[in-house]
Amino acid sequence: MPGDERLTSAMISDVLDELGLRNQVLSKRLEPIVPGSRAFGRAATARFAPSEADDDADPYGPAIDFIDRIGAGQVVVLATDESNASAFWGELFSAAALGARAVGVVTDGNLRDTERIAALGFPAFSRSRRPVDYRRRMAVLETHAPVTIGGVLIANDDLIMADDDGVVVVPQAYEHRALVAARERAARESTVLAELLAGESLRAVWERHRIL
Repeated sequence: MPGDERLTSAMISDVLDELGLRNQVLSKRLEPIVPGSRAFGRAATARFAPSEADDDADPYGPAIDFIDRIGAGQVVVLATDESNASAFWGELFSAAALGARAVGVVTDGNLRDTERIAALGFPAFSRSRRPVDYRRRMAVLETHAPVTIGGVLIANDDLIMADDDGVVVVPQAYEHRALVAARERAARESTVLAELLAGESLRAVWERHRIL
């Protein structure tokens, strides 16, 4: 599993470009509740769609079942087609995910209870915020299936990196090559940074390392 704190969305985006995957960053930046947040793990996907149907006996059943299957190291990915109908995630969902050792949530919909999610220390990235409950407005249509957010196809278990710069998706077939290259780049960038801070010219450092 990934866990290298040196990696950033920019580094991973660059190595995916080099691998010929030039459309793996979500087209719209999803805002972190807390600046400096970072989520890096495997996608656990769910898709919401408009629905006024309801089950009085178990109105949140599909969401509960989905969250109870979340595992350690996963990033919850909620696709809503950029819906503003409601919020899709809040404090208690975050607490359950945190208890299962998930590492964050990413959604093109809205969050609520944002101050409380921040207090939990759970990395959360969203289109916006709205306090409205999704019950009788939206419903979980499917889980653990491919979804599209920001023009990028995300399969369940793809790697997700979310930070202040954006969200990048690493398809499973490219995971090993991308991580090896990204970790090599992180090490080389440390050298580049040190040389620039020591007064080396940008041209000299570029020609030596071919990294910017």
